[in-house]
Amino acid sequence: MKFYMTPGSCSTGIHILLEEIGLIFEAYVVNLVKGDHLKPDYLAINPRGTIPTLVRDDGVALTDFVSIATWLAEAHPRRKLLPQTPAAAEDAMASLRFCAEHIHGDGFRRVFTPERYASDKVPPDAVKAQGREIVGKAFETVNADLTGKDYIAGDFSIADAALFYVEFWADKTGLALPPNCLAHYQLMRTRPAVRQVLAEEGYR
Repeated sequence: MKFYMTPGSCSTGIHILLEEIGLIFEAYVVNLVKGDHLKPDYLAINPRGTIPTLVRDDGVALTDFVSIATWLAEAHPRRKLLPQTPAAAEDAMASLRFCAEHIHGDGFRRVFTPERYASDKVPPDAVKAQGREIVGKAFETVNADLTGKDYIAGDFSIADAALFYVEFWADKTGLALPPNCLAHYQLMRTRPAVRQVLAEEGYR
């Protein structure tokens, strides 16, 4: 398989899952600052110009976090990356989407790319503040969901990989995590696969 990623981005969560499963893959770094994601050769693989992208052995390209994580869990059931009961699995999927689509898509996207939302009435700094507020409130929701649990679904699942990368962003942008999220973040950093991925991506 071919994995297109950017260190420290949402692709870090997929990188963790690949290592947790123990898959063999070729990694290609996409430099977003230099605009690699908008070059014709990359757009031919992922017309959306987003990361991560995972090109499977059968040539099918998966081009968003949720679809890649879901496929990895379903293709490798022995790794138990989703709970075994339907209700618990759906709860894990809901948490996965909440992290990837709301905390990331609605919140951190405003923090990292405020110009996409800015206007004459709402300057970039105000957009960033909105983003941080969205993220803060979302983490409070996750904090409640983590009460009495080490991981979102009880045991480690694909949802934890999604939560980890937004917790990582909170850490790097000086946004304080509520206690249960902080405990989850610290626990995740003790996992061998997470430690390996952070080292490979240049983080200590």
